[in-house]
Amino acid sequence: MNMSNNKWFKLLCKSTELQLLGTLNGGQSFRWKKCIEGIQEQWIGVFANRVWILTQEPDCILYKVYEPVCKCDLESESFYNNLLRQYFQLDLNLEQYYAEWSKNDPFFKDAAKQFYGIRILKQDVTENIFSFICSSNNHISRISSMVEKLATFYGEEICELKGIKYHSFPNVETLAGKSVEEKLKSNGFGYRAKYISKSAEFIVNEGGKEWLDELKNMNYPDAKKSLMVLTGIGAKVADCICLMSLGHLESIPVDTHVYQIAKRFYMPKLANNKTVTDKIYNEIGDHFRKLYGPLAGWAHTVLFCADLKKFQGNNENGEENSSKKKKKVDTKK
Repeated sequence: MNMSNNKWFKLLCKSTELQLLGTLNGGQSFRWKKCIEGIQEQWIGVFANRVWILTQEPDCILYKVYEPVCKCDLESESFYNNLLRQYFQLDLNLEQYYAEWSKNDPFFKDAAKQFYGIRILKQDVTENIFSFICSSNNHISRISSMVEKLATFYGEEICELKGIKYHSFPNVETLAGKSVEEKLKSNGFGYRAKYISKSAEFIVNEGGKEWLDELKNMNYPDAKKSLMVLTGIGAKVADCICLMSLGHLESIPVDTHVYQIAKRFYMPKLANNKTVTDKIYNEIGDHFRKLYGPLAGWAHTVLFCADLKKFQGNNENGEENSSKKKKKVDTKK
């Protein structure tokens, strides 16, 4: 392990442009955990095949990086800063967009008071696909457990910190292995084991990396349609992947939270509907796209975070309470 980077680096960034709590704990990525060191709140997670420890300051993010020993020269602070900037999409002026969205929508303006600096993570598409396959009828803590099992079983070890081993997320070829479904079933994945195995096999049979690269170059409608060919991926999960790893920021994943938000504040006519049909799903997405513009998916994520009870009063138990609602609305898994 490259222990030479066991020191704090600094990324200049105001907390109004990046809030770690809402961004890392809002159901986008399932590989971040909050921990307390003394009086300091830290976040530890994995991306770009490295382990990161982040802590929030008013005008910057302080961070450490751990990675396996490599033959190349040690990476510079500017290199790591660039990785973080890409991951958090910091080139986008969020305060400017918040101001525009608040002007157009009083409900957003109210939510933005607490949920400032919520950013869309630019994630690895392979990890994003299989993480959200695990999200079907599930809650955040259990999804996180499944994603960590995938990394532990099939990823490469990055490092060990305080007795915990951290692994990179596996590649799609590994997940297409013959014994994967059986092993995942025996480790609590249930029907999702088949979804993961069949989707990985499909991607490999269609060219593996080439198929994924083509996906990255597609427009939003074509990318969503291609994703929905995979076993276990419906409209909502496809929209999550489009939004969080393919750069389609107009994508609106409609789950029970977004449905309830739309029904309460924006589209009262939905009160007579008991299920989310394809037609209603698209109507909700179109409503938010008309209201917020080309970054509608980003704005909707702020509303989603505000609706999650675990953020309200920092209630740690709210995660499962709010997520249980997911089973009440059929969004075509």
